[in-house]
Formats: sequence, structure tokens, C-alpha cells
Amino acid sequence: MTEAGIAALAGKGWKWLAAAALALAWVPAAADDARSQLQRFVTEVSSATGSFTQRAGDAPPRQAQQGEFSFQRPGRFRWHTLKPYEQLVVSDGEVLRQYDPDLAQVTERPVDQSIGASPAAILFGSGSLEESFELSNLDDRDGLLWLRARPRGADAGFAHVDIGFSKGMPARLDLLDAFGQTTRIELTGIVPNPALPPDAFAFEIPPDVDVVRMQ
Repeated sequence: MTEAGIAALAGKGWKWLAAAALALAWVPAAADDARSQLQRFVTEVSSATGSFTQRAGDAPPRQAQQGEFSFQRPGRFRWHTLKPYEQLVVSDGEVLRQYDPDLAQVTERPVDQSIGASPAAILFGSGSLEESFELSNLDDRDGLLWLRARPRGADAGFAHVDIGFSKGMPARLDLLDAFGQTTRIELTGIVPNPALPPDAFAFEIPPDVDVVRMQ
């Protein structure tokens, strides 16, 4: 994931992420507005897997990044970019690591500093969203129910993120950063509450790579 990609997930300097079957049976309330669907998603979907496509708002589709993600609340997630080049962002709930194979470098940050009041806190965190975000419903468009999450703090690193929901699941995020640039992330194939292996969010640092630890 690029610096802009991490910005879309992790906030501030990065500017902007069970048993043998489904842990819970979850049936979305399709009639809910976007704000209600977000609240249900945060409280009832404790983990998920899926795929993503990410690009700058004005970039052609051929320049999009594609990959897979998984998360488990609170704060554990894996965001694995596979195309056009590989990068990995993984959090074990305490440390967030970005691994760039091409640069042979791993960057580490404490999760609290990396996520904070960011879109990653909405998708992968827990607790009260109202404490960190001002939430408001928007008009429906593109076949989705939309809301806007505006960070209450001035140091979030982005102006707002619009989240489009389909059948209780987030389908698209449009993030406007502090410089007026937009990042679009489309989420597909989401499986709520899957059985994830114990090491789903573990990361073993490869040999012969540089490790940069940020405080």
C-alpha cells in the first residue's frame, strides 16, 4: 500500500484497515439508513474478510491497487495489496507494520497513534463512533446508502470520509484528505464473522530487511 493508501486507512502521519464456522449469524436490516447500518456493522460484525480496489479519485481504473483484507475487532487487521505491486499493512492490535518488499523495509508504529480518529477506526475499531466522529446521512447515490463521517479532532489528517452501504455492508469509501485530494476504496466479497486462524494478524519480519520504528 502506498503512503496515500495508508493515509486512507490509518490517519495522521499515515494520513489516512474463532471456531470452525461463522462466529455469528448476521442478517442486515436493508431498510435501515446508512448511519444505522454503520452502527450495526460496528456492533454486530466482529470480524470480516474481503477484497478491495483503491485509487485516487481522478486516476483511471487501470492504475488502481487491488488486494485482500481481513479484520478482527478491536484494532487487528490485514490490508494486503497484490497489484500492481505487493505491499502489506498488518496490525496485531498493538503494533501496526507496513512491509514493502521492493524496498526491503518494515515500518512499525503503535496502533493507537496510527489509527486514532481515522477511517480505519470506523472499519476495524470498536467503541463509540460518536466520540471521534460527527456522523450524518447523505442522499442515496450509485445504488448505495451514504453517510459522512467528519472527525471531531483537528489533527485527523483528513476532512471527511463518505461511506456507501449496500445490504448492511460498507461497499465504498470516498475519502477527502486535508489537501483536497480524494481516495476511493471499493470493498467487495465481504464475509462477516468468519472463522479466522489464531495467527491471521501475526507478522514475522523477513530476514535482511530494514526495520524503522516510529514513536
